[in-house]
Amino acid sequence: MRHNCKFNHLGRTAAHRAAMLSNMATSLILHKRISTTTAKAKALKIYVEPLLTKAKIDSTQSRRLVFQKLQSKEAVTELFREISQKIANRPGGYTRILRTGYRLGDAAEMCIIELVDYNENMLKEKAAKKATRTRRSKKSAAPAAETPATEAPTAE
Repeated sequence: MRHNCKFNHLGRTAAHRAAMLSNMATSLILHKRISTTTAKAKALKIYVEPLLTKAKIDSTQSRRLVFQKLQSKEAVTELFREISQKIANRPGGYTRILRTGYRLGDAAEMCIIELVDYNENMLKEKAAKKATRTRRSKKSAAPAAETPATEAPTAE
C-alpha cells in the first residue's frame, strides 16, 4: 500500500533528485522549453511553479530563496528580470506539458514542458480565436431580418 506517498522519487536518492530537478529548472528558465519524460516533467512542474511565484516579488529574500533551490546566478537573473515581468498578471499555471509520444529506446513517454507565456504560436492562435468569436443568437437573427414577411404570402 502506498499510504502517505506524496511525490514521485523517480528512482533516485534524495540528493540526486534535488540536483536533477535544480538543473532541469535552470534549463527551463534559461531555454523556456525542454524535452523530457512525462514523470520528470510532472515532478519539475511541482518544483518550479513555487519558484516562479516567488519571483513575482523582487526582494532580496525571494532572490535568496530562489537561488537556494537553483544554484545558478544566470537563471535567477533571467527569472527576476524577464520572466517575472511576463507572469506578473497570471495567478498560477506558469508551465504547460505537451506530450510528444514514446521514446524509441525504452518506450518512455516523452513530453515537452514549457513556460506558458513564451509559446508564440499558441499565443497567436489564442488571439485569433478571440477576434473571430461571435454569438450564435446574432447569426440566427440576421437571416430572419433580411427576408421581409410581406414577400412570402404573395402567390399569383
